[in-house]
Amino acid sequence: MLTHNDIVKYKMFDNDAFSQWLGIQLIAVSEGNVSICMTVREEMTNGFKIAHGGITYSLADSAFAFASNSWGEQAVSIETSISHTRPVHVGDVLTAETNMENKSKRLAIYHVKVTNQDDKVVALFKGTVFHTGKKWT
Repeated sequence: MLTHNDIVKYKMFDNDAFSQWLGIQLIAVSEGNVSICMTVREEMTNGFKIAHGGITYSLADSAFAFASNSWGEQAVSIETSISHTRPVHVGDVLTAETNMENKSKRLAIYHVKVTNQDDKVVALFKGTVFHTGKKWT
């Protein structure tokens, strides 16, 4: 039987080319919770020389996906939103931590807090998933 860590690491993370390109690293995994981090690179910036909003969104979305799938059952996103609270710069180390707010048989709601290396919140993300009922094998 696969553990929560096995599902996230071997079924999702290792097969996620985009998360690999972002440079995401797994920090911690438990049932319904994940902590991941990444360093912002030059090619991730926009015309203002700050990180494109899609970078923090993608980090949070990966944390959301890994956490919601850690229950042993495949989950798919049905709604997400993000608030960017502070600019992100090249060299910043971002950490995304999930918090499951509610879970029923088919739906679950997660909040993801994204912080920088100074522990300052740079983005707040909310997502809802649908649990398909299909087990990870």
